[in-house]
Amino acid sequence: MIKKKMTTSVLALTMATGMLLAGCGGEEKAATKDTKKAATKSDEPVTLQFWDENAGPARTPVWEEVIKRFEEKNPNIDVEYVGIPNASAKSKYDAAIAAEDTPDIGSVQTTWLPEFSIREALLPLDSYFKKSDISKKINPSATGVNKKITQDGKLYGIPYAQNLDALWIRTDWFEQAGVKEPKTWDEFFTVIEKMRDEANNRYGFTIRGGAGASFTIQRAMFAYSGLDFFDKNGKTNINDPKHVEFVEKYFSYYDKLTPKSDITNGYKEMIAGFDTGVVAMVHHNPGSYGEHNKALPAGSYKLIPLPTTEKGQYVAEGGNAVNLAIFKSTEHADEAWKFVEFVNSEEAQSYWNQQTGQIPTNSDVLDDEWVQDAQHIKTAFEVYNNPDTKLYEPPFYLPDYRAILDGVVDPGVQAVMSGKMSAKDFLDEWAKAIEDSKAKYDQTFKK
Repeated sequence: MIKKKMTTSVLALTMATGMLLAGCGGEEKAATKDTKKAATKSDEPVTLQFWDENAGPARTPVWEEVIKRFEEKNPNIDVEYVGIPNASAKSKYDAAIAAEDTPDIGSVQTTWLPEFSIREALLPLDSYFKKSDISKKINPSATGVNKKITQDGKLYGIPYAQNLDALWIRTDWFEQAGVKEPKTWDEFFTVIEKMRDEANNRYGFTIRGGAGASFTIQRAMFAYSGLDFFDKNGKTNINDPKHVEFVEKYFSYYDKLTPKSDITNGYKEMIAGFDTGVVAMVHHNPGSYGEHNKALPAGSYKLIPLPTTEKGQYVAEGGNAVNLAIFKSTEHADEAWKFVEFVNSEEAQSYWNQQTGQIPTNSDVLDDEWVQDAQHIKTAFEVYNNPDTKLYEPPFYLPDYRAILDGVVDPGVQAVMSGKMSAKDFLDEWAKAIEDSKAKYDQTFKK
């Protein structure tokens, strides 16, 4: 699997070089093709295929309701929903792009946009967005990140939800134990120890060691250090001594003060541990609100920010959003844009984000009553609106950035947890992968 993903990244760079050599000729060819596609009559029945990259019992019904509402307003357009489990979504998109068998529209993560655009799989949305009323509503910082990370500076994805890494805590257990919510990282580690309750088989925290572990450890590391991703000389801070210090302590709690099963825990297992009364804290984001709301009594849990740095500063990852993109292969670009536009309308964004617990990007939704009453959303906004909050910027623009997280960092986390690799060796390997990729990128694009 690692070999396949790394091969894909090399291909992306090769294709990127080819794209540059093709220059404007390639754009003209694409424009001609798009013009032909736009010839569909407005009342002609059209079927669009939409891929959801995070399908499951919690989100699939929400998308089905959004699609139902869209089809009622656009009776000539049918949207065929294809739900893909999060763990296999990237590989399915990779295979579809390679086979030139992509859907009309896809929900895509921000980290995928640079690679997919370099592989010429996506349709630039700048002209559609500029003419649409949603351009006045969607968070400009979110669309700005999406343009900044692509090689040509174009907009390939419209962010319909934002996120923020945080901690979910069992407030009822904290009250029973007389333990205060952690505000600093020192307090966080102390709380893990205090909330361990062997008699009731309860742990203070759960570490994500399975799929997606890379995102969690990266965001925790930078929230701890407050460093930028690269230093002033362009060298990554991934293996900075402060990160080594953090990773050593963080993983030292595994199988002592956190469950043994953590080493393979992905999203579902980690959230299940919290919702079934095994752990007192879990590092995730507002997006798991739906699961907590179904499993736990109201008032027994809440979202709190990740602890602050030594200087008292919140640190969050810029570009932590999910987007709708239109694939270049579509024969119905105008109808696909209608769906993108509807999903990002006040009506659809309000419904989708309320059900999933994520943060709306449409400014009109922010005044909705549910937003004002949602503790987890208000907490996220408090962090984002704090003037001292720092956003660090990972190099999403590296075509193999995501492949490094999946192929180097995820297995590296498990190697450290199992004692097969030191924290320093792990971070050195991660840093080398990033720097090798950046050097290749800089050379290819003559940065």
